[in-house]
Amino acid sequence: MSNHRAGIFQPVDPPLVVIGAGAAGLMAAIFAAREGRRVMVLERTRDGGRKILISGGGRCNILPSELDPGRFVTDSSRHLLRRMLLAWPLAEQRRYFEEELGIPLVLEPETGKLFPASNRAREVRDGLIARGRQAGVEFRFDAPVRDLAPAPGGWAVSLESGILAGSEVILATGGLSVPTTGSDGTGLAIARRLGHLIHEPYPALTPLTAEPAIHAGLSGLSLTVTLSSRVERRRVETTGGFLFTHRGYSGPAVLDLSHLAVRSRLAGGPRQELLVQWCAVGEAEWERRLQERSTRAVLTLLRDELPARLAEQLLTESRIEPGRQLAQLTRQERRGLVDRLVRYSLPWTGDEGYRKAEVTGGGVGLSEVNPATLESRRHPGLFLCGEILDAFGPIGGYNFSWAWSTGRTAGLGAGKAKGADRKVHPSSS
Repeated sequence: MSNHRAGIFQPVDPPLVVIGAGAAGLMAAIFAAREGRRVMVLERTRDGGRKILISGGGRCNILPSELDPGRFVTDSSRHLLRRMLLAWPLAEQRRYFEEELGIPLVLEPETGKLFPASNRAREVRDGLIARGRQAGVEFRFDAPVRDLAPAPGGWAVSLESGILAGSEVILATGGLSVPTTGSDGTGLAIARRLGHLIHEPYPALTPLTAEPAIHAGLSGLSLTVTLSSRVERRRVETTGGFLFTHRGYSGPAVLDLSHLAVRSRLAGGPRQELLVQWCAVGEAEWERRLQERSTRAVLTLLRDELPARLAEQLLTESRIEPGRQLAQLTRQERRGLVDRLVRYSLPWTGDEGYRKAEVTGGGVGLSEVNPATLESRRHPGLFLCGEILDAFGPIGGYNFSWAWSTGRTAGLGAGKAKGADRKVHPSSS
């Protein structure tokens, strides 16, 4: 039964509404329903969980094998970030997927990432939706939310078909990254209209570009590098895969530090310098090897550690003939080459933006929510979780861990809120 008044759909037993069926929203819905609440999920796409489906090349990197809160980026309190992230410890998250959802996880040793044993992201997405339905969650797909406003006794959720009354609302709409998955910034716009502090969003974990594309000839070449930079006298670095593209640079190492480049561009200040060490061999060892007084060609020496095409490119940029003998190198040539081998200044000029960004940087300030429940400090009955919040981590399952943890906290918080004593909906019993 329901009441209809002034175009408002008002169920006799108004549901707890979750806006967004991504990683955080699905987890929030499951845990809210487990509190005995009637839960309805509104999702703008026809199936939900699309970022889950494309993650890890369709394999879904569910979790990292280890979780370092210090690797997260936020403009908010790091204490709050740590508290929210660790509210659901990594070991318990893994146990949930393996024991409750029945999805065995396997470790990829070379990356420290945990994937479903089936290597199928769809198993993860479908498993979460199935668990939600088992708990009584009602899903409405192809149901984009236009706006959200406080209303007597709860919330008015504006849909294309009218206005739905909800008891509490969990805003889990993601950010702006990969718009083809349904992310359009609606949640951030709603939070801003409701008066929340928003740290200006920006694309994060996104490939970098170079104009002109001076390394286009190396497109498709990949290797493991160490990438570093300096932020306010602090050195930051990451070691991981690096990929040359026809437009610039990608791979985990580039994505992990791309936010530094993006933010320097958006601020209109000096271009953030990113330095590449192309292999594990350090400065002193390269100096020793290049000082060898022999007839061996410089290119031959570099190819001991580097892909041939990259070695040739570095020599070209150093203005050293590939066939030059080690004994013929001048001190100046040797020093210049060593700099390019261990402190190569990546010639980026732009980035691929939200179109290819893994996540959205910035978002709702963490101080805007109660860390124990993720309820808004400005609007009782409104809860926020996932990518909409001001935090993101590096490649490797960190951002899913954030989504799982904050989704669970918001679900439990909303599930235990003032409407928790309402009559349990039959489908959730």
